[in-house]
Amino acid sequence: MFTGIVEELGQVEDLQRGRQSAVLTIRAEQVLEGTKIGDSIAVNGVCLTVTSLAGGRFTADVMHETLDRSALARLRRGSPVNLERAMAADGRFGGHMVAGHIDGTGRVAEIRRDDNAVWYTIQAAPQVLRYIVEKGSVAVDGISLTVARVEADRFSISAIPHTVAQTVLRERREGDLVNLETDLIGKYVEKLLTPAPAQEQTGGITMDFLARHGF
Repeated sequence: MFTGIVEELGQVEDLQRGRQSAVLTIRAEQVLEGTKIGDSIAVNGVCLTVTSLAGGRFTADVMHETLDRSALARLRRGSPVNLERAMAADGRFGGHMVAGHIDGTGRVAEIRRDDNAVWYTIQAAPQVLRYIVEKGSVAVDGISLTVARVEADRFSISAIPHTVAQTVLRERREGDLVNLETDLIGKYVEKLLTPAPAQEQTGGITMDFLARHGF
């Protein structure tokens, strides 16, 4: 579990591609403190498992499913990446609950300045937008952000200069793909309220259904 508060910008040092997978080597400093092989690090919002550690860098395997569903496939040597270690039990919860299992990608449709803020408008698919609500939370490339506006096929966030400067937002341009993870709570609520086929035949959620599911 992560919070969407980026700890540092790492850099892709090497990217070895297989037929349907890849191995990332990333240079980093802060996120390596106390990190062990097998620990999780979110890379641009994607939870990856550390497979080796040496000399200010770590490696992680990226599976076919992850490459298909994320923007990691577009990384190149030298690409900056947002890095965050898994949340410590005694740490501060500065962002929101982020699993590191992204729901899909979005495309930056517009970037504009508004006084000291930078607005990013991101186009997304309907299956992602259904979970994005105004004033709710969304993780964009692993950054916990507040949704400022939702439209038919896009949403907008407003970032302060510090967030832009300390994350890969500073590298993003119109047309770029970004990783998106919507709020976990909405997905779980929808699952609980969606009746199984047996319940659909008997009229949906009933007192019996709730009792059998611990409510």
